[in-house]
Amino acid sequence: MANNPNKITKYRRPLNLNIGMLIFAAIFVYVIICVVMYFKTEHIVGYSVKEGSLSSNSIYKGIALRTEEIVNSTDAGYINYFAREGERTAVGNLIYTVDETGRLSDYIQANESGENSLSDADLSELKTEITSFTNGFDQTAFSDVYNFKYNVEGTVLKLANYNMLENVDAVNNASATSLITSCYAAKSGIVIYSTDGYEDLTLQDMTAELFNQENYEKNHFVNNQLIARGDPVYKLSTNEDWSIVIQVDEDTAAQLVEEEYIEVKFLKNQYTAWGAVESYTNEEGDTFVSLSFTNSMITFCTDRFIDIELLLDEEKGLKIPNSSIVEKEFFIVPKEYVTQGGNSGNYGVLLETYNEDGNAVTEFVETTIYQETETEYYLDDTVLRAGNYIIKPESTEKYAISKTGSLIGVYNINKGYADFKQIIILYQNEEYAIVKSNTMYGLNVYDYIVLDASTVDDNEFIYQ
Repeated sequence: MANNPNKITKYRRPLNLNIGMLIFAAIFVYVIICVVMYFKTEHIVGYSVKEGSLSSNSIYKGIALRTEEIVNSTDAGYINYFAREGERTAVGNLIYTVDETGRLSDYIQANESGENSLSDADLSELKTEITSFTNGFDQTAFSDVYNFKYNVEGTVLKLANYNMLENVDAVNNASATSLITSCYAAKSGIVIYSTDGYEDLTLQDMTAELFNQENYEKNHFVNNQLIARGDPVYKLSTNEDWSIVIQVDEDTAAQLVEEEYIEVKFLKNQYTAWGAVESYTNEEGDTFVSLSFTNSMITFCTDRFIDIELLLDEEKGLKIPNSSIVEKEFFIVPKEYVTQGGNSGNYGVLLETYNEDGNAVTEFVETTIYQETETEYYLDDTVLRAGNYIIKPESTEKYAISKTGSLIGVYNINKGYADFKQIIILYQNEEYAIVKSNTMYGLNVYDYIVLDASTVDDNEFIYQ
């Protein structure tokens, strides 16, 4: 059959492989393998040991308990206060007046003249209140804005009411009868113009619900407010002794009670004081601690909830993360079976072994000492086995290795491999531990340790 001259056959070019393509392909495969191994391998991260401290200090929100007496009004009308909130009043001092008709306020407005000004002392105190509020304001506790408002009003109350007091006689003289009644303190104490239902609480009355500020209500008494006979108008805190109650767990309560007295920092003004400790656990199992003081009550007389910090002992040493801590087993042997030998003069034991003829021979085996007591050494278990016999130097006495013990430590990587170092923990919280420094078999400052002990094995080489 004749060939078809119109048929076109495609020419298939031969595959040309050169050395460059082979090298490129090999490198590409190697890179892919390295990338896969990188993501599948646990990475060992080092941590530089530094000196530091962990404070066991704790911040709590406490409830202030004071000796408080609520005073009720004996008259009805419009009330105006003359004693400043937070100041001590003596028996017989004027606290407030009751205007039966409200004419006193109208009379003052009609006859108002001149300007009132704050004294330097009042102005300084007002600035302090504003600064304290600005620094400690929390947007989640917006009710503090109203407390601040009442505190500022109390600061200027004294100046305004002194002007009002000069007009009381004028109003009474202008009427046939006395329309304004002056009310005086029957006891001495600190004047407070609010109630909240916590006045009669004791440590034994404490419940967890009382610490919930969302349900807390504070009733403020304000000027020119219409009151009825028998309504509460102010309260007196009559005793300088007071306490702050905090809620804690049983272990913390036991620790605080054991201390008897705890130094407390008040976060509001950074002052410190020592409080006597008492604890109580209610029927629901909630534990509370009372810290009692004999001074500074007047500073916090208007505060029911007070933020405090307990200044407990502070431990100093080498600061390491808890993730680096590991527990490891060791053989424990008597000190008299450990000697120095070999070319390096390092510590080791005389291990009994058997040669090819079945005869017992003694071989010096180097081993690392990780801890010691008065009579024993903790030895590495990687070169020794349970049941091995070691020989006492210059003697024929044998000792069968069997006793074991565990040590708490970290993996030191200064030499490029995971070397166990025993640690003595002084204090520990959820993230870090403070360990004793300058121990014979322990850590030193600036040593490098494995950050996560679970990522390495003992004596594993570290590639960084």
